[in-house]
Amino acid sequence: MSSTDRGGASEVVRGALGHADALYNLARWLARDPIEAEDLVQETFTRALAAAHQFEAGSNLKAWLLRILRNAYLDSRRRSKTEAAELQVENVDEIGSAVETVDESQAAQIRAVVADEIAQAVRALPEIWRTVVILDLEGLTESEMASVLGCAEGTVKSRLSRARAVLRERLAPHRP
Repeated sequence: MSSTDRGGASEVVRGALGHADALYNLARWLARDPIEAEDLVQETFTRALAAAHQFEAGSNLKAWLLRILRNAYLDSRRRSKTEAAELQVENVDEIGSAVETVDESQAAQIRAVVADEIAQAVRALPEIWRTVVILDLEGLTESEMASVLGCAEGTVKSRLSRARAVLRERLAPHRP
C-alpha cells in the first residue's frame, strides 16, 4: 500500500467517525437490535476502510457510508435468508382529552407515550420506507438518498411520500 493510499484511508476514517451516530441510528432502525446495529456499524467501517481508495474526494461521505451500511445490512439478510416479520402496530388506547393543567412529570409521561407510538409507527413501515424516512431525518437530500439506496430520485420521492402518508394516518389521533 502506498503512502497516498494510507492518506486517503485515514481521511475517510477521520471523516467517517464524525458520522458514527448517523450510521448507528440507521443501523438501529434497520436491524431493530442494538447489538446487530453495532455489528453493522463496525462492518461499515471495515468496508469503508477497505474501499477508501474508491471514495471520490468532494463527494458526500455521509451518503457513501450510509450506502455501505445499507448494503451490509442487505448482505446479512441475504446470507441468513430469513425475513424479519414486520411488526404490527398494536392498538393503543387514546391518550384522552387534553388536561388544562399537567405537571411536568405527567407531561414527560405523555411525551414518552407519544414518542413510543411514533417509533412503533416507523418500525411498522416496510423496510424500504423506514429506511427512506430515517435518511430523510438524517438530513440527506432526495438525490443523496437515491445514491444511498441505489435507485432513481423519483423512486425516493414516491417512497418518502407513501411513508409520510402512512405515518400521518397512523398518527392522526395525536394531531391537535
